[in-house]
Amino acid sequence: MPHPVVANNRPRHAWIASLLSTIVTLPLVYVALLYSMLAPMACDSCSEADDKRMEATFGPAFAVSCCGLLLALITVVASWAHTRRRPPAAIALAVAAPFVVALTWAAFMTVLAWP
Repeated sequence: MPHPVVANNRPRHAWIASLLSTIVTLPLVYVALLYSMLAPMACDSCSEADDKRMEATFGPAFAVSCCGLLLALITVVASWAHTRRRPPAAIALAVAAPFVVALTWAAFMTVLAWP
């Protein structure tokens, strides 16, 4: 059975990719943000030097986390915005959104100096 297409050979069901991306990305953003906000608690019982080192890197790491997670949310919104006019772009953005969250989490873990 061939896929349903519009007269200009664009897929009609590109919104499904945006929907699945939203269902996956929003909980990932929530967990990543919660993890980055609770990360300083890992150094509650650290020595003074370890605490100062982690505290010095937490500000930039949290900024990286917030900016990256905001970029992931913008990617999800952009995938919805392009669903009608540019379905291939919408699908690409929908697939990219969870990977933006994973990349942001990896960048946060790299920037933060763990004890």
